[in-house]
Amino acid sequence: MRNLFLLIISIIFISCNDDVLPKPKAYLSLTYPEKKYEKLRIERPFSFEILKNTIVINEANNWLKIKYPDLKASIDITYRPVNNNLKELLTEAEKLVFKHTVKAEEIIPKDFVNPKKRVFGSIYEITGNAASHIQFHLTDSTHNFIKGSLYFYAKPNYDSILPAVNYIKEDILHLMETLEWKK
Repeated sequence: MRNLFLLIISIIFISCNDDVLPKPKAYLSLTYPEKKYEKLRIERPFSFEILKNTIVINEANNWLKIKYPDLKASIDITYRPVNNNLKELLTEAEKLVFKHTVKAEEIIPKDFVNPKKRVFGSIYEITGNAASHIQFHLTDSTHNFIKGSLYFYAKPNYDSILPAVNYIKEDILHLMETLEWKK
């Protein structure tokens, strides 16, 4: 009886030595279609490549909306000719970016320069629960100016949409790299 009692006590002490650890948080695993690009088919003072499975909506004043229906997102692109007002256009573009500072955790600017194609600009990554998570502007500094903004048609929850933001960010960078001004 004494041996049985010692056995039970030793089993209790041995089994209680392991620390109980919570399971790590799991992340949603999303898969996106393979990327294939095509040249913009709508006539504009500029051209660039867009993802094939997007929907391009032709808007007035050479503006565009590139929709991602499966992601409930769009890239809104505005075009303005430069008429000795480049400083004003740049200031306006930056004001729109920094409107998001109320909800943004961080705004990360990166310059973009392609002297061979005369494309100069910046891209801004906006972290946190802001309305727009990526904004950019591009210009040739003499005739053309483009401003783009990424929007999701959902309440901003940055952690949830981060994979989609990163997916579309690649397309925005591709758009910037393939942009050409028409003469």
